Amino acid sequence: MRTAGAIADPARLRDLIDREAKKAGFDLVAVTTPDAIPLAPERLAQFVAEGLHGSMEWLAETAPRRGDPSILWPEVRSIIVLAMNYGPDSNPLDILDRPDRGAISVYARNRDYHDVIKGRLKEIAGKLAVRGGADVKVFVDTAPVMEKPLAEAAGIGWQGKHTNLVSREFGSWLFLASIFTTAELTPDTPEGDHCGSCRACLDICPTNAFPAPYRLDARRCISYLTIENKGPIPHEFRKAIGNRIYGCDDCLAACPWNKFARSASEMKLASRDELREPALAQLLQLDDAAFRALFSGSPVKRIGRDRFIRNVLIAAGNSGEPSLVESCRELARDPSPLVRGAAVWALSCLLPPPAFADLASDRAGEETDAEVLAEWDAARGAAAGSPARHGIHA
Repeated sequence: MRTAGAIADPARLRDLIDREAKKAGFDLVAVTTPDAIPLAPERLAQFVAEGLHGSMEWLAETAPRRGDPSILWPEVRSIIVLAMNYGPDSNPLDILDRPDRGAISVYARNRDYHDVIKGRLKEIAGKLAVRGGADVKVFVDTAPVMEKPLAEAAGIGWQGKHTNLVSREFGSWLFLASIFTTAELTPDTPEGDHCGSCRACLDICPTNAFPAPYRLDARRCISYLTIENKGPIPHEFRKAIGNRIYGCDDCLAACPWNKFARSASEMKLASRDELREPALAQLLQLDDAAFRALFSGSPVKRIGRDRFIRNVLIAAGNSGEPSLVESCRELARDPSPLVRGAAVWALSCLLPPPAFADLASDRAGEETDAEVLAEWDAARGAAAGSPARHGIHA
């Protein structure tokens, strides 16, 4: 039964959606159908079967619903995909030349985008439900929805060789969200691939996380390693991580289509000043309370203090800054084994081999955690010119 005053004409309903989306600060809005991504289930299944998802078991557990929106919600008839620009106002790669500073991915330098977008999305969906007499559900990257294939099918952009969405208007800097509805809306035309022969995003990756164009091995991705990965960062990637302490923007920033993107500052998604180029020396001092205060409302807060300090210690080890040694010494006695292990590696990079050997001898009887002991053994072996370190897979 249609509610009183409901809009029956799909064209008028679409006008309402476009108008409300613009009012809410979204830059692009398009419509597709739940059956518009027929290749997604097979591609996702292959990704999981090859183990490229790493420890993200939720991808495997929710694969059927991800691959077919109709399984997630059988009543859905149309999917509205919305995109919001978060383009930076400067080159996010510039900070990589400042090893005493920590590089935080552009998307995480302000409020959690889930919080920013979801409230606005609910407003649009609420008006659609009332005016269109339709049921609605909203999703912002927290449910088993494959936003990028759906966005491509709707015509928002295309999945580039780095597997992220690329837009001719906004480059690689888009947040995606969707509204599932029972309303029958006219779908938009899918966007074609405009990457051509370009390999910029593939060639810039510090850890060679792309086994082939359009394929990502998450286990090698710095974003995965610094955010999703709960354990020690594997030795083989530590040097390549440089000073990236939360996520990685390299493949996004390298995309030539970014030349058309504009800064998102006018939509209040600009970076917080204290998160643009934070000093490693200050970050190493963060206890749990200070970490929570600094990253209040930020997505960084979700990984917790220990994982974050692990990342900062890897950056400290890569910094070449002797001034960070004392903080690393203190963190080698941190209550968290994850932090202690990373501190050992940082010290092995910052101290001359004889000084590190003396420190290791002094601390020999203090450690009981097996993984941290393995870090000490590996670092001692490296300091002594032994190949032992290369046999450690933390």
